[in-house]
Amino acid sequence: MAGVETPPKLEKKPVKFSNLLLGAGLNMFEVTTLGQPLEVAKTTMAANRGDGFAGAIGRIWGRGGVLGFYQGLIPWAWIEASTKGAVLLFVASEAEFHARATLGFSPFLGGITGGMVGGLAQAYATMGFCTCMKTVEITKHKAAASGAKVPGTMATFMDIYRREGIAGINKGVNAVAVRQVTNWGSRFGLSRMVEGPIRTFSGKSSNEKLSVGEKILASAVGGGLSAWNQPIEVVRVEMQSKTEDPNRPKNMTVGKAFRYIYQSNGLQGLYRGVTPRICLGVWQTICMVALGD
Repeated sequence: MAGVETPPKLEKKPVKFSNLLLGAGLNMFEVTTLGQPLEVAKTTMAANRGDGFAGAIGRIWGRGGVLGFYQGLIPWAWIEASTKGAVLLFVASEAEFHARATLGFSPFLGGITGGMVGGLAQAYATMGFCTCMKTVEITKHKAAASGAKVPGTMATFMDIYRREGIAGINKGVNAVAVRQVTNWGSRFGLSRMVEGPIRTFSGKSSNEKLSVGEKILASAVGGGLSAWNQPIEVVRVEMQSKTEDPNRPKNMTVGKAFRYIYQSNGLQGLYRGVTPRICLGVWQTICMVALGD
């Protein structure tokens, strides 16, 4: 019928080595620019829940100046980035296509499905031990402040491996999985949802591609709003932290970490670090959703 817009035909993106390289490259760019400094600020605030944003920045600067903001970048963040970006773009793209083409999901629900499946694959395939080791690198300076000798990066890794095995270097991986599923489900889904009003405002049909600026705007909004799950991130940091506290539960689980944080710092403690987390979410989503589309 004339005047009725036909829905765009879904096209399955081919699995190419170049696409995997794109995902890895975008993630390497993201983490080496703004990503790691924001990650360090977020983790420092989550581990030192008495600090505000300015206090965390001062603490980071005091332990290494500019280089303090890049703690954990080499090798852990680079190893993580070079693998998880490829996993995310490949798995999320496949899952979103099948959710829409086979199950008839809307762009919003398809985006959520793709992001959740991609985030889950990221967490268990590549992120567990890297995220754990990055947190160890950032939080072990609390031990140094008390006068304890702090071992180097690889010495720390081997010590944890000898004492606790694979489980030790993947400590907190379930919390990482919950975070990644909700992270990328929210980021992809909300970004797709925001694209609708942008199309309406700019007068574009669903068949027309958004400009780079419009994609970046949608991704920035989606990334910022995805920080609603900050309590999961604070729990993850607590589970992986090297902090020594006699009141801290032994054999930390997600539930024990949540109760410990809430009893120690209240509801505010569960949202500590949300400001750099919002900034990080915006930056990561621009890189992986807007530029990776």
